[in-house]
Amino acid sequence: MKFKVIRISSLFIVFSLLALTIISTVTISHIGVKVSNTTRKLPIYSVETDEKKIAITFDAAWSAEDTDELIEILKKHNAKATIFAVGDWVEKNPDAVKKFHKNGHEMANHSDTHAAFSKISREEIKQEILNCNKKIEAITGVAPRLVRAPSGDYDNKSIEVADSLGMKTIQWDCDSLDWKLLSVDEMYNRVVNKVQNGSIVLFHNGVENTPEALDKILTKLQKDGYEFVTVSELIYWDNYEIDHTGRQIKA
Repeated sequence: MKFKVIRISSLFIVFSLLALTIISTVTISHIGVKVSNTTRKLPIYSVETDEKKIAITFDAAWSAEDTDELIEILKKHNAKATIFAVGDWVEKNPDAVKKFHKNGHEMANHSDTHAAFSKISREEIKQEILNCNKKIEAITGVAPRLVRAPSGDYDNKSIEVADSLGMKTIQWDCDSLDWKLLSVDEMYNRVVNKVQNGSIVLFHNGVENTPEALDKILTKLQKDGYEFVTVSELIYWDNYEIDHTGRQIKA
């Protein structure tokens, strides 16, 4: 009888541990990835869609010397891009902002001073976003609806602040890595081998090989039947879920 009691107790412990393991397993929610009782919020990395549409984006924080060249390349391929601009860059390059906006490209928010969002307070994040918005709106007459965290360094509080301002936080699922000064062919291969319906592609302006690589990439993707739209045109603004990869799915 004593042996039976010990055996039943052992089985109880095993089943209890198994139940706890299942309960603590990572689950996916409509706002992010939930681990235990903590929900990690996710920005939009890409969009699930049957349409052959992708968004070309640029982070603008350095020079603006290639503005005219980029605009001509985009025009050649009937492409509309989204420019995530830092407020300091906007102040220094108002003519570039005007040209992008005039040519139908979307101006978006990349913070005011390129501060690391995960290392500053909610109020500081809010001011970074609002200050940049004001600078862009003063030039274009349109307040940005999208924000990208500097260096992609987002956390829950930065997404919550953006949400409170009615803005979507945007990442990318296809990175050209042009800032590493890759060759044209290296960038081409990185992008065309990974891009898919609903992709958000990351480039930077003011980088030596980016214009040539962009032209080559868009030529290939256009032949493959892709249409190049702004991020605002690509994403869903309501009734959606975000999976564990950051892919936005229409509910």
